[in-house]
Amino acid sequence: MPHLIYVAVGFPPAAKSCAYRMREVANLVCEQGWDVTVVTLNERAWSLEYGLDHTLLADVDPRVRVVELPLARRDLEPDVRRYSWLRARHPDAWARARFRLDELAFPEGMFGSWRSALERAVLEVHRERPADLLMVSPAPYTTLAAAWSLHERHGVPYVVDFRDAWSLNVLTGEEALAPDSRAGRWERRLVENALETWVVNEPIAQWYAHRYPHLRGRIRVVRNGFDPVDIPAGAPRSVGPDQPPVFGYLGTLNVPYAQTRRLLEGWRHARRADRTLKRARLVFRGHLGMGMARGANSNAAAISRAAIHDVEYGGPVAKAEVAGVYAGWDALVLALAGGRYVTSGKVYEYMATGLPIVSAHEPEHAATEVLDGYPLWVPARSTDQPDITDAFVRAVRVIQRAGPDERAAGRRHAARFERRAQLRPAIQAVTSSIVAPREVAR
Repeated sequence: MPHLIYVAVGFPPAAKSCAYRMREVANLVCEQGWDVTVVTLNERAWSLEYGLDHTLLADVDPRVRVVELPLARRDLEPDVRRYSWLRARHPDAWARARFRLDELAFPEGMFGSWRSALERAVLEVHRERPADLLMVSPAPYTTLAAAWSLHERHGVPYVVDFRDAWSLNVLTGEEALAPDSRAGRWERRLVENALETWVVNEPIAQWYAHRYPHLRGRIRVVRNGFDPVDIPAGAPRSVGPDQPPVFGYLGTLNVPYAQTRRLLEGWRHARRADRTLKRARLVFRGHLGMGMARGANSNAAAISRAAIHDVEYGGPVAKAEVAGVYAGWDALVLALAGGRYVTSGKVYEYMATGLPIVSAHEPEHAATEVLDGYPLWVPARSTDQPDITDAFVRAVRVIQRAGPDERAAGRRHAARFERRAQLRPAIQAVTSSIVAPREVAR
């Protein structure tokens, strides 16, 4: 039976959006008849970051073996008794020094010092059960060193699932790594020798195809998607005079504070402009910050101040509770940072609900391509307050006219983005390319 080593930092029960993709990759490879060993971090690391969601473990294939490493981000350590004298007295100087030290082993601050532990773990797994393939899903990008080590020492082929990109800042659209920099040379070596490189949308694929034109045929778009279990069953809520609409945002709020402020100002003005919105609510669920700033950052403060306008924060949502949260809402707010290179995984789930979607992001955005054709889409013309206000007001009319036919059409539009449907062709192509030559050799 062939064996995959999957370096997946963020695997369940990590409360991170990448955990959904990682879980299904491992499950689908198992379904192809492979043994799968996942190399990830232990639970303490995730408790320091975004937290834990043990409900994610329920759908991990029991055949998947998980190896947990005792690694964690030092900068997120909350126990001052563990601090050095330098960190306690001069935290900024400590952070600068720590960043430089981390980069000695691998060109990535905060994570470079993990390199030797990751390499040792992968080599140990390989010694116990030789691997036929390694898949690595950064970030952190230091995990790529483990893939290279196993490939260089034992010739094990590997796939890089970048999801986003390393040499591209997907938020600004600017180059993040110069080609001749240390990190840029690492990326070139890894991409040139990879069996395939996966990214989540076509603009990122085009970026890499331009950067490495001779590798165009080995760069594959493998989109994120939605999990059917997260979609509420049954009829949606009815909205009437005695039941004002509820708008909801679900996900990690990673937009800049200025954008959050404009969104909330747009909501406040919309409530003045439309009487249906006067008693409406705007609910945020998910993560607001990470580590020691979890729930205590500028975005959280802005949402708290907006409580007077019926804005509330309801906390994180376990994976098992997602469908129930959607069932209590009448429209969804898609607030995203970045532009043409950013496709939030949440957009697919939003569409699959068949609910109206208010886009509170820049018009030139990768999510726009996905939403185009969705019958209940209400795009804001920009992220400025007047355009956000207008979008909320228009959304009321969409909520009122959205009947079973429109909602069914929305779900049909989303159906092709089911997560396993997106992942399965790529996984089948890669695993068959490994197994078929071996069968021929026999």
